[in-house]
Parts: sequence; C-alpha cells; structure tokens
Amino acid sequence: MSSSDDDVYDEASGEWISRQDAKARAVDPGDAVEVRDAVGNVLADGDSVTLIKDLTVKGANQTLKRGTLIKSIRLTGDAQEIDCRYEGIKGLVLRAEFVRKR
Repeated sequence: MSSSDDDVYDEASGEWISRQDAKARAVDPGDAVEVRDAVGNVLADGDSVTLIKDLTVKGANQTLKRGTLIKSIRLTGDAQEIDCRYEGIKGLVLRAEFVRKR
C-alpha cells in the first residue's frame, strides 16, 4: 500500500495516519496517569514536595516529620504513589495524599 507524503505509519495501530494525527497521539497519550498532591496540584517527575503529616517509615525505624522536603520525585504509574529518595532510606514510596508540591 502506498501513502502520500503527508501520511506516516503508526506502528501501534498498523495503519497509515496523517502527520497531524501522529503529533496529537504523541502529545496526548490516553493512558497517562495524572498524580495530584493533597491540595490538588498536578505532580510531575523531578518535582520537590513537602510532607504535610508525620510519617513512620516501616522497616527503617525512622519517622519523617511534617515539613520535610523531598526532592526529585519520580512517578510510578499509580495515581496515588510516588517514588523518592531520602537520606538513609532506600526504596521510599510515599502516598500522594501526604505531600504538597513545593
């Protein structure tokens, strides 16, 4: 099957589609999860957040106090969980309901 110069092959669907449709699909993926903090701000990879509640970390015998700054978060694909690093704690996963975007 031949295509015009304005069409591109979409590997996901196996069809020839227009360049405008290809750009729209690349910019707006339908399966992206939107993660929001406790007050409704949208979070993104690399954001810094502040804890809004004292949290006891299971397995680390440590409590993270309210107001603690967590830098450079990573989204996990779950709407309520964010992956982050904190000094002395490996593999820290926080619930979005306990953080506020800074």
